[in-house]
Amino acid sequence: MGNEIEVFREFIRKKGLRNTPERETIIKEIFASHDHFDVDELYLRLKTKKKKISKPSIYRLIPHLLESGLIQEAYHEDGHFHYEHIYGHEHHCHLRCLKCGKVLEFKEQRVEKLEGKLAEKYDYLVTGHKLEVFGYCPTCKVIT
Repeated sequence: MGNEIEVFREFIRKKGLRNTPERETIIKEIFASHDHFDVDELYLRLKTKKKKISKPSIYRLIPHLLESGLIQEAYHEDGHFHYEHIYGHEHHCHLRCLKCGKVLEFKEQRVEKLEGKLAEKYDYLVTGHKLEVFGYCPTCKVIT
């Protein structure tokens, strides 16, 4: 498969939608960092780089990026979603600190095995899972 821009171009073409340079600028910015992001953070990153992209443009693009499999919702906090790019990355889960917001990504083979056992037990065709464990990181648990 090609890079994320090529994947998006193909997705848009199949949907019969129009691609724009602004959409590609947003995608490039999303993939320039491995951090989780929300729309406000992404907008500020683009603005800092003197890119003339509006928040509504980002909001309109997000559903397409989700549907195309380029990003996924990572978690919901403070009334809005945080996202992460997933194209080209292995599946992983999250540990999230409730105090400082730090997110630690991890892969746990036992979770993968459990997924298989559940699929067998309940006769499901499992296509994936999303696990978020929250609590307090080493620094914040001392303070709390």
